[in-house]
Amino acid sequence: MKVFHLSVECFPVAKVGGLADVVGALPKYQKKLGIDAKVVMPWYNKPFVQENEFEVVFDGFIHQIHHMYQVMVLKEKHNVLGYELYLVKIPGLLDRDNVYGYFDENQQFIAFQQAVLHWLSAMQIRPDVLHCHDSHTGLVPFMVEYCPDFEFLKGVKTIGTIHNGEYQGSMDWYMSNFMPRFDAWKWGLLDWKGRINPLATMIKCCHEFTAVSQGYLDELYEEAQGLEELIRQEHRKAHGIINGIDVEVWNPATDSMLDFNFSVEDATEGKRKNKEKLCEEYRLNPDLPLFSFIGRFAGEKGADMLPDIIRRAIQETGGELNFIVLGSGNLHLEHVLKEMKKEFHINFALDLGYKEYLSHKIYASSDFLLMPSRVEPCGLNQMYAMRYGTIPIVRYTGGLKDTVKDIASGGYGLNYTFPGVDDAVHTIKRALYVYMDEELMKNLRNVIMNLDFSWENSAKKYITLYEKK
Repeated sequence: MKVFHLSVECFPVAKVGGLADVVGALPKYQKKLGIDAKVVMPWYNKPFVQENEFEVVFDGFIHQIHHMYQVMVLKEKHNVLGYELYLVKIPGLLDRDNVYGYFDENQQFIAFQQAVLHWLSAMQIRPDVLHCHDSHTGLVPFMVEYCPDFEFLKGVKTIGTIHNGEYQGSMDWYMSNFMPRFDAWKWGLLDWKGRINPLATMIKCCHEFTAVSQGYLDELYEEAQGLEELIRQEHRKAHGIINGIDVEVWNPATDSMLDFNFSVEDATEGKRKNKEKLCEEYRLNPDLPLFSFIGRFAGEKGADMLPDIIRRAIQETGGELNFIVLGSGNLHLEHVLKEMKKEFHINFALDLGYKEYLSHKIYASSDFLLMPSRVEPCGLNQMYAMRYGTIPIVRYTGGLKDTVKDIASGGYGLNYTFPGVDDAVHTIKRALYVYMDEELMKNLRNVIMNLDFSWENSAKKYITLYEKK
């Protein structure tokens, strides 16, 4: 079975969030199960592209309105990721430094989807499955069926995955001029409330679609940024499949980014040594429990609550804990946290930006990871944390419900229900009691480091979906 994963992110080529981690790992595990899985994504001016060898396997053109764009498809020559990787380069559109943030990104994403289908059609490559990840590839199921240029691909099975329903790619109908010719009678499949909505189009047109956890799918039926009715209508082809993590990359026993490697057997000592090194670097007291936050400074992540949570937790515990925050994405919040660092420098460390190596070090060093998310479709951070013996403190939502069970219910993490500062601080105080019980901490680490969050089970579920008649 030949499966093409279409995505605008893929670790380690280009990563902004969890989408990249999923697309970077899932095909590798599917290959191990006998699926011929490949990844197709845009070309970016990134270190991975410069440091690896590529060959041009296709050179052609697409039209958008009155413009003709060159399309080059480059294949990574040595399968260094464990599967075939293809990059689509369009000079003037898909040849930039970053994944998002450009004024013409709607045109970029349309061009990417059009170029992929043009390449496959021109080269007479007919996959068994086109697996479309998020709204950036959400027009593909429509184009395959209703664009005459891609008649060769008509009937190919399309699977859509909603990694985050907050981002739907909604655009004005004027953008239809940038699309390849399509059956005008089918315009309603593109439309949602007077605009082209690629995520809605994907849900309408794909054969099956998934959300990245059962908990998140359940929530989408009730709250999906205006798509609730549509998702309920299409519920027969909806599936919740929890994401996994790449346990070869995320392995504290072999992780080259750590100062000290460790396994379940020596986790207490190993984490202590990493914690001492990290605290020395950031001038924190290693004898205090270390709480961390890693992620984008976005409202859905609850990042706007961090200043109040941190301030109150430090003040209300008499400074008997430390915090370290790694993230970026909101200039105002960055400024507030920088000012806080001046006031609470004894207990609070801050590092701004995206730093993959530092995230690994923080997971290995922390005692607790805080995830005060308002929305969390799946969440990978809590799985990374547990893999490294760090106990998650999570708000009970989305995939966090599926992966973290509270110790009060015989579980191994700390949960709270309402998305607010009060509940978060209360749960942090609960964590301090856990921290003071060394035997309990040791037992919890033993449990969470032995949990199986690998892609094996999830990859099998996707394959079952691919094979569904």
